[in-house]
Amino acid sequence: MAIESFSVPVGSNIIPFDLPATDGKNYSAESFKEAKALVVAFSCNHCPYAKAAWPLLIKLAGEFKDKGISFVAINPNDENQYPEDSFSEMKKRITDWKINFPYLRDETQEVAKAYKAACTPDIYVYDDNRKLYYHGRINDNWQNPEKVTKEELKDALDSLLLGNPPPQPQYPSLGCSIKWKG
Repeated sequence: MAIESFSVPVGSNIIPFDLPATDGKNYSAESFKEAKALVVAFSCNHCPYAKAAWPLLIKLAGEFKDKGISFVAINPNDENQYPEDSFSEMKKRITDWKINFPYLRDETQEVAKAYKAACTPDIYVYDDNRKLYYHGRINDNWQNPEKVTKEELKDALDSLLLGNPPPQPQYPSLGCSIKWKG
């Protein structure tokens, strides 16, 4: 079932995390302290909305890397309900999808709950002070990339780099609900 992301106040502090990634390392918010901005994307492997978002996130991560913006994805889904979202399957996706940023596993789901993440994808952009700058959708047409008229995430990243205030309005992400444990 598709649901929208919850509203989180712009200006909120980043929520600390320390999670294992598919590359064998652990990453925390501090791992990205040199970045001008950090995009935190809650995502997964099986959801059609997340699958549509991956190529867009990978493209944006490539475009913004040299501009000092880092990306990280976090998968909180219950792998017992959805084996396709297991850590071993995440490792396969890194290669298959050519994911160019850390992909983390939130096994306990505590990080997703702390962020009030609701769906996959659920996108958060934090500025250099790690205050929430943008929390919303990637674009205005997840199903038909050729019919996109507004690239809100890209526009928000460009705006942040220019030192502009957070964009308004910010439209919620839409995606599959996070698969919470029992």
